[in-house]
Amino acid sequence: MSGIIGVFSKDNQRVSNYIYYGLYALQHRGQASTGISINNNGFIDYEKNLGLVGDVFTSDVINRLIGNIAIGQVRYASHSEKKSKVNAEPLVVGYKNGALSICMDGALANYKELREMLEENGHLFQTDLAVEVIASLIAKYHKDSLIDAIKKALSEVKGSYSLIIMTKDSLIAIRDSHGIRPLSIGKIGDDFIFSSETCAIECIGGEFIRDCEPGEIAIVDNNGFRSEMLLSEKRALCIFELVYLARPDSYIDNRYVYSSRFNAGEILYAECPTKADIVIGAPDSGTVAAIGYAKRSKIPYTEGIIKNRYIGRTFIEPTQDIREEGVRIKLNPLTSNIKDKDLILVDDSIVRGTTIKRTVEMLRNAGAKSVHVRIASPPVKYSCFLGVDTPNEENLIANYLTVEEIRKAINADSLYFISLSGLVEAAGGNNGFCKGCFSGEYPIERSKGE
Repeated sequence: MSGIIGVFSKDNQRVSNYIYYGLYALQHRGQASTGISINNNGFIDYEKNLGLVGDVFTSDVINRLIGNIAIGQVRYASHSEKKSKVNAEPLVVGYKNGALSICMDGALANYKELREMLEENGHLFQTDLAVEVIASLIAKYHKDSLIDAIKKALSEVKGSYSLIIMTKDSLIAIRDSHGIRPLSIGKIGDDFIFSSETCAIECIGGEFIRDCEPGEIAIVDNNGFRSEMLLSEKRALCIFELVYLARPDSYIDNRYVYSSRFNAGEILYAECPTKADIVIGAPDSGTVAAIGYAKRSKIPYTEGIIKNRYIGRTFIEPTQDIREEGVRIKLNPLTSNIKDKDLILVDDSIVRGTTIKRTVEMLRNAGAKSVHVRIASPPVKYSCFLGVDTPNEENLIANYLTVEEIRKAINADSLYFISLSGLVEAAGGNNGFCKGCFSGEYPIERSKGE
């Protein structure tokens, strides 16, 4: 998972400020590394490193990054990548037809296959990044038209991706043919913005125009905005974006993320009515569903857990030890609200079970009479190879335990997961989603060896 943003301006030479604040708004999509690259009169300057946006980009760095076209990324380090500055994006590449910078949110199902093919043809890779494969294919096919080269390169790629590419005079955004990963188009005055989520567009004072369509190539240069279509296939937005990944104030493919989570909370109660004294949410990703649950059940909603706002998202940390340490210092019970109470604890998902087990234990130690756990997504049983870092099914607690066994493992008084049909209804009631982590059925086949 990553967050990407790009800005094109005809005359504003300080668009790095837009990228900086936009990346702050996208920080939830990745905490391992961040980077900005910028076009300065045809020369690509950049800064990228491990760490959070506020740590990497000092005022001196932002003041140095001058230019009218820029792209940026925040990213997490997947289990298969070295957590290294080398693997920070955007990637900047030079080749015989010029230079470009590129960043990506997503994953390639045939990454190993393509990389091996390129290596056999003499390409030397500098990173573990899937986006370097795409950049290498673009360079391979770039004869006359860059757009034609991009089309040929992406015709060989299988996977989920939102891409933003910067050249010396243009900004190009591309969304995969299924629209698995989100990508939005906005404007601030006459300047164009591409972003993973609308929250980043709004954060910098921009106006959301529309979503980039599945299979669309959107191009902005001094001649204005235009777009072309690659092969467009059945829409399959990653439903986990609405469950957990996206910020609740974002708007994705005609769906408000907040509304989807609120609806899921209401449906949770409708599917499994339960009596209790209070409803609490597991902060922050379970909060909205908890509010929906409380409204439907008429059980009072209250804060029961206080979150340390300086701790990141433990789900996207690369190792189990780091995740467990993060949970210990991230959450603290509000004892005055939960002591001697029967609780409904609503969370967005259970992936490995690390956080929810410690949360239930923490609530019991703080004096809760009972803890009934309600999950606003179905059991995550299958490994995602399309951008959500759940690569090994032995790490997924629902893959090897039944619901009752999970309940015992986390020491809850009861446990219920929303049905898959209930989640789809909460998200808008149609079938335009990738639900592979719940059903095992993906819109793209996994390549051999992946």
